[in-house]
Amino acid sequence: MTPPQHLRRDYRHFQPITTRWHDNDVYGHVNNVTYYSYFDSAVNAYLIEVGGLDIHNGGVVGFVVSSSCDYFASIAFPDAIEIGLRVGKLGNSSVQYELAVFKAGEEEACAAGRFVHVFVDRQTNRPLPIPERLRAAMANLAHGAD
Repeated sequence: MTPPQHLRRDYRHFQPITTRWHDNDVYGHVNNVTYYSYFDSAVNAYLIEVGGLDIHNGGVVGFVVSSSCDYFASIAFPDAIEIGLRVGKLGNSSVQYELAVFKAGEEEACAAGRFVHVFVDRQTNRPLPIPERLRAAMANLAHGAD
């Protein structure tokens, strides 16, 4: 069975990531756990820059409650990569991001993953509705949005 294709055209936003020397493991490629760091960095950069997320003093915090990743091809330092980002599901207090790792200029992803953020009150850690500016930024990434 052929794995599903994850193509550049299917993602709404791209975040360049600089691979680092220490990302490589003893097998000479980026270790699987590092992909999650790339995903987290790409999503949070977008939320800060576009959604106005205040990671230091804001009243809302996004907690990762679920994540997964499938791997199709290796990457290694010093590859230039981009993380494709889209939103698969936007709920009242949660969002599911769908992400893919692309080598710069390539159309097919090397890996594809997802994670779910639940937004909570910083003080109580209780879920709360996603603030409107963040929601609008996420809605722009909705799969199939124009």
